[in-house]
Amino acid sequence: MSTHIGAAAGDIAPLVLMPGDPLRAKWIAETFLDDARCYTEVRGMLGFTGTWRGQRVSVQGSGMGQPSLAIYATELFREYDVQSVIRVGSAGALTEKVKIRDIVIASGACTDSGMNRIRFEGLDYAPVADFGLLAAAAGAAGDRDDVHVGLIFSGDSFYAARPELMTRMVEHGVLAIEMEASVLYTIAAGHGRRALAICTVSDHIVTGEETTADERERTFGDMVEIALAAGLG
Repeated sequence: MSTHIGAAAGDIAPLVLMPGDPLRAKWIAETFLDDARCYTEVRGMLGFTGTWRGQRVSVQGSGMGQPSLAIYATELFREYDVQSVIRVGSAGALTEKVKIRDIVIASGACTDSGMNRIRFEGLDYAPVADFGLLAAAAGAAGDRDDVHVGLIFSGDSFYAARPELMTRMVEHGVLAIEMEASVLYTIAAGHGRRALAICTVSDHIVTGEETTADERERTFGDMVEIALAAGLG
């Protein structure tokens, strides 16, 4: 039983979908899983295990930001022998190539966080997705023109002091910004496990469009279906 999850051994499946919002975890469990059971309510960070097409899968909230996700991902890999974590979250589009409600499958995650610099004593580590999960997710998406595969940026600040710096990232192929994927990829690699981030565009930095809090909590089902197909297909 881990400190922040508190589930018993065997409660959590080898594949975990990980939204940031615990209420989105609840919605995913109720909408997509059969016989879903809540295995944790510690600190309100809900986790559920059920089945999808007869295969066990769990859904665990991570909270906002890389320090919070790092706690849950570490405990899932270290204490519960989880093999794969797929983040299913929201992101802000940084380019007009990506539209509101499009889906971004993150091949890699740039960041301004100091977490990896501390871990690698000043060296720059390149956090990338597990190729098997990445390829499976791209295959599950098929030829949809609202799904993009490419780089994202994991920021430490939701309200960035210098948002103009993202222009340089866009020039180098970054499609969207979120707050968790970089550390997820790093922690998974350190444990020899698999990780992927799939994000739905909830707001657009260029056009100013945005979805509502209720839409972010209860919709975005397409990315969940892609994640399930990639992790269990």
